Amino acid sequence: MPTYPSPPVTFIRGAGSRLWDGGGKCYLDFLCGIAVTSLGHCHPAVVEALSRQAATLWHVSNLYGNPVGPAVAEVLDRLLGGGGRVFLANSGAEANECALKLARRWGGRGRHGVVSAYGSFHGRTLATLAATGQPSKHEAFQPLPEGFRHVAWDDLEALSEAVDPTVVAAVLMEPIQGETGVVEASPGYLAGVRRLCDERGVLLMVDEIQTGLGRTGRWWGFEHEGIRPDVVTVAKALGNGMPVGACWARAEVAGVFRPGDHATTFGGQPLASAAARATLEVMESHDVPARAATAGARLRAGLEAMSGVASVRGKGLLLGAVLAEGLSSADVAAAALTAGLVVNPVAPGVVRLAPSLLVSDDEVDEGLGILGQVLG
Repeated sequence: MPTYPSPPVTFIRGAGSRLWDGGGKCYLDFLCGIAVTSLGHCHPAVVEALSRQAATLWHVSNLYGNPVGPAVAEVLDRLLGGGGRVFLANSGAEANECALKLARRWGGRGRHGVVSAYGSFHGRTLATLAATGQPSKHEAFQPLPEGFRHVAWDDLEALSEAVDPTVVAAVLMEPIQGETGVVEASPGYLAGVRRLCDERGVLLMVDEIQTGLGRTGRWWGFEHEGIRPDVVTVAKALGNGMPVGACWARAEVAGVFRPGDHATTFGGQPLASAAARATLEVMESHDVPARAATAGARLRAGLEAMSGVASVRGKGLLLGAVLAEGLSSADVAAAALTAGLVVNPVAPGVVRLAPSLLVSDDEVDEGLGILGQVLG
């Protein structure tokens, strides 16, 4: 179906930070499938885990147990501070769908509203689209589910006015708005959101689908603000390319679900969970948050020194290069692709870079060299 434009290139093979097209041309991947292949393509530990699991057990449904999904849930709970419960799904949208249903179950009838920010992106299902703060994406699919409200990003006063505790169950926020240009909030904003939610008795749900699992230089983007959410959603990097997502919630919040309230056929199945378990093991063994912080500082410094880059937004290895006036991000990304570098024109005038969390210094310098030539 025509839901995407025609692809400019078709990739047939990947290894580490490299991709190859059908003609044998090699590319340096600084997008990682939009922050997904965070260990690089075909990481040997994930390949081995998938191969072993593929020869053992693929699927039994959630009517029965398997040992792999719970192992993933245990690691996620530990990385999130413990004391929670995890629902394993297949994507970020499904993880957020779970969070939204959980908020409604927790709030009860009449107190089911969810407040999110303009500029946010939370998914493409009808409910997650309604939560997404991009009205242009709503128009073709009206009427959307009711109960969602949007406020200006980075505006605590606007949020305070919108969070009526008699009708609002939750606030849903991203630590960085990745899909509208890698846009950060002011320091202290998320901490202020946490205080507001505590004062009003509503849940704070944080969408870590793009920022989570080390990409910002911490395991979770919200850690930069020193807070702990009530609900956290994660996907993208979790399976290093296998479709898997998760919704974590504090045990008392997760406990409002009852058998039959929510379900998924494929969520937590052994094959996807084996990839996630191996991915998490590699991430911990390599301390990917520290690697992202170091490599991100190198990449940022190179971008900031580059002719044609006005400023750099983001944290760690989720960066947005804001181009000088008059430069088109679409043209720059297309020229970079021709030169062998995969980046993304995420917004007018902004190029997104999200390399592998295992990217080497030489690869960072190589990518900077290609982009510098393009801008030059």
